[in-house]
Formats: sequence, structure tokens, C-alpha cells
Amino acid sequence: MRPETETELAEMIREASGPLRVRGGGTRAVGKSAGELLETGAMSGIVLHEPGALTLVARAGTPLAEIEAALEAEGQRLAFEPMDHRGLLGTEGAPTIGGVAAANVSGPRRVQAGACRDFMLGVRFVDGAGRVVSNGGRVMKNVTGYDLVKLMAGSWGTLGVMTEISFKVLPKPAATATLVLGGLSPEEAVPVLSQALGSPFDVSGAAHLPEGPEGGPLTLVRIEGFADSVAYRGGRLSELFARHQPLVETDAARGAALWKAVRDVEAFHGKPGDVWRISCTPSEAPALAARLGAEALVFDWGGGLIWALLPEGTDARDRLGAGFRGHATAVRASGDLTTFQPEPAPVAALSAGLRARFDPKGLLNPGLMA
Repeated sequence: MRPETETELAEMIREASGPLRVRGGGTRAVGKSAGELLETGAMSGIVLHEPGALTLVARAGTPLAEIEAALEAEGQRLAFEPMDHRGLLGTEGAPTIGGVAAANVSGPRRVQAGACRDFMLGVRFVDGAGRVVSNGGRVMKNVTGYDLVKLMAGSWGTLGVMTEISFKVLPKPAATATLVLGGLSPEEAVPVLSQALGSPFDVSGAAHLPEGPEGGPLTLVRIEGFADSVAYRGGRLSELFARHQPLVETDAARGAALWKAVRDVEAFHGKPGDVWRISCTPSEAPALAARLGAEALVFDWGGGLIWALLPEGTDARDRLGAGFRGHATAVRASGDLTTFQPEPAPVAALSAGLRARFDPKGLLNPGLMA
């Protein structure tokens, strides 16, 4: 099933008699649920781009690369820095903007700018009953009705199939610099990242890689903005962490390569094992990492996001223990491991109520988030 219009999509869902697996660009598996494949890639194209108003509207199947090229031509960007899962998961296809929104895909800059959901202004989608729903708008000042935009972000196609999304976009900065500290352990790196994020120097990235281009772990702190401001803040941060003998990388291409390695978790590309994505309190990250006993670790968001490479079939939740207060998601896993962190009973009841309201027949990616 590959609808080309919203009307066709609504008709297909209304007439469906069994489960549907909703897929965008095919870069990520849609759980282990059965059902007929429903692809959104034919509903593609940028509907509206107003650079002066910092807004962009695109159909859900629009390739992310097409959107980024259009924004680049106007000196703009998606500030939430969405990752590309293909290298990590060994998949093909092309990421679409609908898939990004459906999974709330957000990269290293989330720690400063916010997530995908924070930049979504409006959405159109078809729910599980085949009804077309529109919420939000195409401007930044729109507060009418329930905020279904935030509800759809990260719902993984279980509440509705998005057809059109409007975004707030931002100008690209004039300059970027990355503070590079080598040789730190996770126990040393996380306090450094927390100190950087707590400084007045407007850090837009704070991450730790197990191995850099020349070998050995790297701890990275990014600053962006006007050239004079970046130079000043880079100097002050260098003074703050002088004991670690930091280097300030100002070459745009080399800096971008480092942050792409963080964004796409390149340290795990081509390596066997299961990949887990763990959201936690940054200060607890070193202790949690020790419990995991992972073969490799990447820290992002100042330690608030841990990427862990574990032996196949290992349940990270068991290793984290009953007292773990975050979320552990199986991004690339073998066996019968559930993808998402089980919800507490009250939250699970709310989630089930939402699914019953938006997808009364249980058609859309059934079992994926339940």
C-alpha cells in the first residue's frame, strides 16, 4: 500500500481489515508486528518554505536530504540535528521527515536547542479510523486547541499516519568551534560535560566518544554563534579545562565530522552486538555505564544519553537493575527483547486510552509501543 495523497491514505485505512505496518523511508525496522505494509514515501514534496518567517511545511514522505538541501540554500537548518540510522542498523532507504517526526529523532544539539517535537508547529494525519485530523498551524504563534502536535511526535505511527508537518527552522551560525579533550574516562568526562553545560558559554553539544579518528577517547564540547563570540567562549572554556590540555577545533569540516560521529553513533557501525539507547540523569551515567559492562559506550547530552553496545541477546534493563529511573530502548536487538521501556501501570493505562481513541480498531503498528 503506497498512497500518493492524503485522501487515498484515509480510504485505505478505512477499508483495512487487518493490521498495518506504517513505514516511511525504510531506514528503521517497524517493530516485530505483522501486518500489511503501508508506505508514506509517495506523499512527498516541500509545500511551503518561507525563509523570512523561519517556517517550512513538507509532506511526510519528503526525504530529509531534500529538506536539508532547501534549507542550506537559504543559510538555514533543522536545529534539532536528526541522526541517520542507516549505518547503525545496516539498512538502506532514505530518511523521511515523517519518520523523523514519528520517532522524535533528535541529535546532539537537543541538549541546547530542544528536540524535534519542540520545532513542530503543526501536523496533518490520518487516524486509525480513517479520519483526517489537522492540528497546529504554519506559524509560530498558534495555541488553539489540544496540542496533538506534541502527541504525534514520538508516537511511532501508533496513533495516526502523518501526511504533512510544519516546522520552525533556524539560521545556520556564522561560526562553530569544538573543544576537544583527549584521554578522559567516562567517570572523568561526564563531570567535565556537566560543568561545560552549566557554564554561561551557551554550549550546543556535549559528548564523549570511546575512540577518536587518531585513537583514544575524545570528550567534545561545541559552541556556535558569531565568530567573535565563539572565539571568546572557546578561550574561556579552554581556561576552564586547562588541566586537561584541550584543543579548540575551528575547522568546519573536521568539527562537523566529529559531531556526525556522535549523532550517528559511528563507533558502533559494522560491529556485531545489540545497541541500546539509554536516557538517564547525567550525573548517574558513569555508574549506569559500569553496570552495563558494555563493549563500547557513547555519551551524548552531557551524559543524559548513553549508547551501549552489548553482546547479542543481552537485556540492558536487567543489567541496569530494578532501581533504574530512566528509559532503555533496544535500537538494534536480537531475540524477543521488547523495544521500549515498559511503562508504569498508570502511564500504560493512559497510553492504552489514547490508542483506543485514535486507533479504535488497533490497525496501526499494533504492539509496537504497548
